[in-house]
Amino acid sequence: MTGKRKSIWVFGDYRNYYQNRVTLQLLSKAVDLSRLLDAEVCAVVVGHDLEEWIMEYTAHGADRILAVDHPSLTSYSTEHYLILMEKLVRERDPDILLIGATDFGREFAPRLAKRLHTGLSADCVGLDLTPDGLLVQIAPSFGGNMLAEIVTEKHRPQMATVRPGTFREIPHNNERTAVVERLPLPAQLPPARVRQIQYERAVQREHTIENANVIVCGGRGLGNKNNFRKLDDLAKLLGGDVGATRPVVYAGWAGHDVLIGQAGKHIKPKILFSFGISGAIQHTAGLGEADFIVAVNKNPQATMMRMADVAVVADAADWLNHLVKELRRRIRE
Repeated sequence: MTGKRKSIWVFGDYRNYYQNRVTLQLLSKAVDLSRLLDAEVCAVVVGHDLEEWIMEYTAHGADRILAVDHPSLTSYSTEHYLILMEKLVRERDPDILLIGATDFGREFAPRLAKRLHTGLSADCVGLDLTPDGLLVQIAPSFGGNMLAEIVTEKHRPQMATVRPGTFREIPHNNERTAVVERLPLPAQLPPARVRQIQYERAVQREHTIENANVIVCGGRGLGNKNNFRKLDDLAKLLGGDVGATRPVVYAGWAGHDVLIGQAGKHIKPKILFSFGISGAIQHTAGLGEADFIVAVNKNPQATMMRMADVAVVADAADWLNHLVKELRRRIRE
């Protein structure tokens, strides 16, 4: 007699889908893990009018969809979502449960882990497997100075929240199919203690640094704030965005919204320009999916130079100035 097949669950957070596709990124990683574990990938989606999300999660890798669709779930309720997820997990006993480290995930996942008496690794920047199939949850620790590898040996499910941009989503495939289970709302669902009266969606840009194709990033090696600001000129010429390291943000040269690394954004540009960045782990943890890296640094042994596809040994500020001037000259011609 064979045992129950392993399952990897991804919670479907679709409420800010067009700015944040973390659920699709988690499905992609779940597919990779499922091949090693011989596991089923399951997307759990809760709300109302869910057909669009059922089709989307199917097309992006889910083998099974668990959908709880009811008008009373149109507005997000922490209490109701927790009750539903706790019930489903206890009934189905998944091995792994992944949730995006969004505002929602940071509120929801710890409460769910407490109810399930299991562990939770928060804000993970990587996932792997041990030789015996335990989930390795890679998360920043000690103020972002180290990466911890965490395993949940005795309790299930193995839970982690993962930062948006950590993994690359797999392409949409209209030919994929999945088993769709439409589950009823429990009859004894209690009234929520907090009731939403109305809401207004904030206007947000569809373009963010996480999905930029070109990023020019500067570190302390640029010397001063004025030199760092020249990255804006280069970004405009290349049609890209500006990123920064933690020392630069702490020095006041740039805002936290452009911080790249463990404590900031995870990026996946086609081209990344790195100026005056040594390559501390706090920064490089956010660069894992850059396709092509050009690094400029005086120190040829810097970690960033070893990571680069093209490494230029030069003063970062001088080289940045020359590059901006040369691009402007070519545009004029």
